[in-house]
Amino acid sequence: MDILTHGLLGGTLAQSCGRKGEARAATTVGFLAALLADADALIRSTTDPLLTLEYHRQFTHSLIFIPVGALLVALLLWPAFNLFKRPLGFKRIYLYAFLGCATSGLLDACTSYGTHLLWPFTGERIAWSIVSIFDPLFTLILGASMLLGLRRHSTLPPRIGLLLAAAYLSAGWFQHQRAEEAMRMIAALRGHEAGKLTVKPTMGNLLLWRSIYRADGLYHVDAVRTGGAVKVYPGETARAFDAARDLPGLSRGSVLYNDIRRFDFFSDGYLALHPEDPGLLGDVRYAMLATSTRPLWGIRLDTQNPQTHAQFETSRRISQEEIVRFTGMLMGAD
Repeated sequence: MDILTHGLLGGTLAQSCGRKGEARAATTVGFLAALLADADALIRSTTDPLLTLEYHRQFTHSLIFIPVGALLVALLLWPAFNLFKRPLGFKRIYLYAFLGCATSGLLDACTSYGTHLLWPFTGERIAWSIVSIFDPLFTLILGASMLLGLRRHSTLPPRIGLLLAAAYLSAGWFQHQRAEEAMRMIAALRGHEAGKLTVKPTMGNLLLWRSIYRADGLYHVDAVRTGGAVKVYPGETARAFDAARDLPGLSRGSVLYNDIRRFDFFSDGYLALHPEDPGLLGDVRYAMLATSTRPLWGIRLDTQNPQTHAQFETSRRISQEEIVRFTGMLMGAD
């Protein structure tokens, strides 16, 4: 989830549990504490671009890190709060920091990116895929309730905001189930056995979903609109990447081959070569258009230098025609 929404959720939760007269302090601490988890983005290497992908949403987003992160935030903020006439005690700061930190991993797990929520007990990346990484309506609910609570000096608005936010996520879960059920039916009608199928919300809404499943060595990408009636927009297909077939001369002991394995884990196995650039290995889960196989990001396959780490590349290019198509699908056009 975007960093602003993280802060708003942490601040709203802390404010809803604040004592009378501590609303601003609780909101500030909760807001800042919720941002701590994303400090893992600073873990990077100039020679190994994939290091950032491995550590993003890893240990700082795990449940076991919450009390540790809260302690770090409390230690940093306690001296500042003691400068006021009515200082805030360390225990209260720690409580609000704990509430803020507690939201980060769980909120990110609601998206489709994947979060190491149970690190170090398991390396599984949890992704419930019930809300987009950026959803303005969800952010607005939290922001409005938090500001209203500060203005009225009451815990009622943030508590109502949290209930509305929970209802919104529940609606996302319901829409996810509808989209997945529809795509399993479509796959069956096509004569495919979709053992592995992923559906995820497109940017900023709970109406239009992107579906990806694998059958007969191909990834089938479709869009599903879950309005009053479910409507499916057939999309493109991409051949699933196979290192032995697509890169027959690449040594399994090379750095590049190991980077491919690392990127495969990050992408949950959804790998395919870029349809317009065969030298780029992409993550099929993400694209600017719900029906496209042109990936949002991937790694460069430099087979001439197999002992050099693969470069990570992103492409957010979207044409006017694709914007029109996305809008049409979102509005339910035929």
